[in-house]
Amino acid sequence: MVKLNKIYTRTGDDGTTGLVSGPRRLKSDLRVEAYGTVDETNSVIGLARLHTADQPDLDAMLARIQNDLFDLGADLAAPDTGEPLEYEPLRIIDKQVQRIEQEIDALNATLDPLRSFILPGGSPAAAWLHLARTVARRAERHMVELSKREGETVSRAAVEYINRLSDFLFVAARHTNDGGKADILWVPGKNR
Repeated sequence: MVKLNKIYTRTGDDGTTGLVSGPRRLKSDLRVEAYGTVDETNSVIGLARLHTADQPDLDAMLARIQNDLFDLGADLAAPDTGEPLEYEPLRIIDKQVQRIEQEIDALNATLDPLRSFILPGGSPAAAWLHLARTVARRAERHMVELSKREGETVSRAAVEYINRLSDFLFVAARHTNDGGKADILWVPGKNR
């Protein structure tokens, strides 16, 4: 269990932060950027949830995802170095990826097929969900880049989860736009 009595520690005043597994990294380090962007995604989902109370099934899905995103942040903050740890680090698992896939399929089954790209917007919930989607894609880019760096690891399940999340957020945005009926369609070359 996490217990925070004091919010500031001054240990980051030198521009570093501690990973869960112990070592300190620069706050500009790509791993810190990755889990910071996951946290940013979570915050935007929190804003979207201000507009999903009237959709309890979707709101419950988003609440589960917010919890999963803390799991993902913990996963990224405890890189697998192969060194023994005094604890078992929290990791994203396949079951979490499978659940989000099932939720994508359930929401998507209620939508008409897309015949055009859509512009972010429509309802307030959809606008926030589209923003969360783009932030999740940025987190994914950071995670993939991190996974390709020598000496760094990011689990397959973690990358799969963040990839599915942006798909989920897209479908959820359409779902909140009156099942896609209030989607704003892109009209190529409209303003030429």
